[in-house]
Amino acid sequence: MSATSDELRYVYAVCRPLDAPLAADLTGVGGVPPRQLNHEGLVALVGPVPARDFAEEPLRAHLEDLDWLSETARAHQRVIGALTSVTCPLPLRLATVFRDDSGVRAMLQDGAERFWRILDRIDGCVEWGVKVHMESPDHSSDNRSSDNRTSGGHSSDNRSSDNRSSDKQSSATAGGAAPEKPLSGRDYLRLRRQQRTAQDEGWKRAEAFAQRLHEELSRHADDARLHAPQNSSLSDTPGRNILNAAYLVPRAHSEEFVELVDATKDEDAAGLTVELTGPWAAYSFTGDDVESGGGAGRSR
Repeated sequence: MSATSDELRYVYAVCRPLDAPLAADLTGVGGVPPRQLNHEGLVALVGPVPARDFAEEPLRAHLEDLDWLSETARAHQRVIGALTSVTCPLPLRLATVFRDDSGVRAMLQDGAERFWRILDRIDGCVEWGVKVHMESPDHSSDNRSSDNRTSGGHSSDNRSSDNRSSDKQSSATAGGAAPEKPLSGRDYLRLRRQQRTAQDEGWKRAEAFAQRLHEELSRHADDARLHAPQNSSLSDTPGRNILNAAYLVPRAHSEEFVELVDATKDEDAAGLTVELTGPWAAYSFTGDDVESGGGAGRSR
C-alpha cells in the first residue's frame, strides 16, 4: 500500500512472524483490516488511519472525546485479542502512529533488542487477571441498627388497635414479658464499636486470604505483578478491592490455572468475591521495569 500525505500508519503490536493467519473479517481502527509489516524477523501489525484524526493536534483533541476514545480503544483491543489467539504479541500503546511504513521499520530497527527481550519473556504465555473483592458490611449493619432502634418504638405506634390487643394477649400468655425497649445511646455506641471491630477483623481475614491466594497462584505462573487496588466506583463488582494482580501463565497450563482460581470460589460465602479475567495479551509484563521472576514463578 502506498502512503499518501493525508494517511498515517497505526501500529497495534509487535510480534514474531505468525504461524496462523488472522481472521479474514478482522477489522481495526476505522474499520480497516490490519496487515503485517515485516522487518528483520520482527512483525508490526499496522493499519492506515487518516491524518485529520491522528496527526498530533487532532489526536490531542480526540483524546478528550470519550466516545471517540472508547470506539478507538475497542477497535484496538479487537485486533490485539485476535492476535493473541495466534501468537504472543507485545501490544503497543493506544494511538501509536507513524508517518509511513519507513517510520514503522525504523521503530522496529531501533527497538529490536528490547522487542526481542520482551518477546522471549512472554513467549508461549498469556496474562490472567485475578481480583478479590470484599463486600462492605456498612449498608447491612446500618439497616440492622435501624431495625433495632425502631423495634418497640415508632413502628409499634402505627399498628392498628386490633393488633395491639392481640399483642397484649400474646404477652399475657407468655407470662407478661415486656416488649423490647429501644436502644439507649450507650447501647447504640457499644453496638457500633462491635461492628467496627468485626469489620476490622473481616478486612484482616480478607487480606490474609488474598495474600495466600496470590502466593499460590504465583507458584503456578511464570511471573506475577501486583497492581494498585481498583477504585470501587470503576468496578462492576461491589465492595472493596483487596487484591488486583496479573499472572503470566503458559498457554499449556492455563486450564490448570483457571481450575485453581475456581477452587477458591467457595470463599464467596464469607463475603469474598474472586474475579478472574483473561486470557489477555501480556500487557502487565511488557514494560522495561518488569523483571522476569518477579513472582514466585514456576520452573520451566
